Amino acid sequence: MAHFGVVAPAFLSHFTTLSALAGALVDRGHKVTFIHRPDAAMFVRDPRIGFHAVGTATHPPGSLAASMRLAANPGGPLGVARVIRDMARSTTMLCETLPAAVERLRIDALLADQMEAAGGLVAEALGLPFISIACALPVNREPGIPLPVMPFGPGTDAKSLKIVEESTRVYDWMMRPHRRAVEAQSRRLGVPVRGMLHEFLSPRAQISQTVEAFEFPRRALPPHFHHVGPLRPVADRPDTRTLPAIAADRPFVFASLGTMQGGRFGLFLRIAKACREAGVQLLLAHCGGLGKRHETALLKAGATWVTDFAPQQAALARADAVISHAGWNTVMDAVAAKTPMLALPIAFDHPGGAARMRHAGVGIQASARFTGAGQLARHLVRLLDDPTFTQRLEPLAAKVALAGGTARAADIVEAALS
Repeated sequence: MAHFGVVAPAFLSHFTTLSALAGALVDRGHKVTFIHRPDAAMFVRDPRIGFHAVGTATHPPGSLAASMRLAANPGGPLGVARVIRDMARSTTMLCETLPAAVERLRIDALLADQMEAAGGLVAEALGLPFISIACALPVNREPGIPLPVMPFGPGTDAKSLKIVEESTRVYDWMMRPHRRAVEAQSRRLGVPVRGMLHEFLSPRAQISQTVEAFEFPRRALPPHFHHVGPLRPVADRPDTRTLPAIAADRPFVFASLGTMQGGRFGLFLRIAKACREAGVQLLLAHCGGLGKRHETALLKAGATWVTDFAPQQAALARADAVISHAGWNTVMDAVAAKTPMLALPIAFDHPGGAARMRHAGVGIQASARFTGAGQLARHLVRLLDDPTFTQRLEPLAAKVALAGGTARAADIVEAALS
C-alpha cells in the first residue's frame, strides 16, 4: 500500500474536497498525510488522515487567520496584489520544506491540488509520481476557453479568441509576483524553469470535479484528464445535522456564500429581505462568519432560519432554489440535486462557475455588490416560476450521477501508480 502526501492551498473547501478522496484511499488500505503550515491542521477532520506541519519559521501558528481575512475580502487592486504576494510566500515555503517532509514521511506519491504549484514542482524535482486534482475549476489552458476567474463564456470566433487572449494576458501580468517565486524555486530545485499553475500538471493523471456536459467545450485536454464530478465522502458516515421543519405550502430556498465569504452580512441582509419579498422560506448558512447579533438581524429581515453550518447536500435536495456565490463545490452539489441557482459571484473562480451556470441555462446571475433586495426577489421569483431551469438540470444531474465521483477518482489514483 502507498503513502500519499497531499499538497493544497490552506483553504477549508480544498482540504474538505481532498479529504473525501483521502478517506477513500484510506478505506483501500493506503496512508494519506496532508502537509502544510501548522494552522491548516484544523482543516483535517477525519482522524484516519494524517497531518504534518511545515514552515513554522515563516508561517507560525496563528498566522493563517490574517491570510484568510485578506483572501476573503481583498478589496481593490492593492488588496488583490497582497493576496497574490501571500500566495507566493506560501508556495515558496512549501517548495523549501516539502522535500525534507517527503523524505521524513516516506511519501510514495503526491496528490497535488492544481491551485498550488509546489506539489507538482517538488514532485518533479524529487522524481516522485504525482496526480493533479482540480478542486476548483481546472486551470488547463486552451484557446477560446476563459480562465476560471473570468466572467464570460467560451468561443472560437475571432472576437472571443481575442477576449480570452487579452484577459489571460492581464491575469498573467497581475500574477507576476507568484510566477517569479515559482520560477525561482524551479531554478533552486533544478527543474526546467516555468512559473504558471498550468505548467505543473501531472503527466500521469489529472482529476477534475467537473462533468464534461457542464464544462465549456474542451478540445485540448490531455488523454489522462478525467472528469469525475463532485468529490464527496464515499463511506456511509451520515451528516448528523438536520434540516428544520420546512412547510410544504411555500417554496424553500437555501442560501450560502461558502466558508470564505460567510462574513458578508450586508449581502446576506439583502438576500433575507429578497426572500421575504418573494414569500419564500429561507435557510441561511453563514459557515461561522457571523455572530448572534447578526443572526438575529437576519431573522428580523426575512430569513426563516439562520445557522452556521447546514447539511448542504440535504438542504439542496430539498430546496426549490439556492442562492450562492457560485463556488464550485456548491455549484456541483446544486447540479447533482437538480436545484436552480441564483449566483452572486464574489472572487476567485466564482465568476467562472457562474459563467458555466449561465452557459448551461440552469440559473440566473446577479451582482453581489450592486443588486438590491427588490431585484434579487424578482430574480428569485423567475427562478421558481420558470420550469425550464429544472428541466435543463435533469440531464446534467444524470451525468453527475454517472461520473464516478470519489470512488472513480481513487481508482484513477491507484491506476496512475501501477
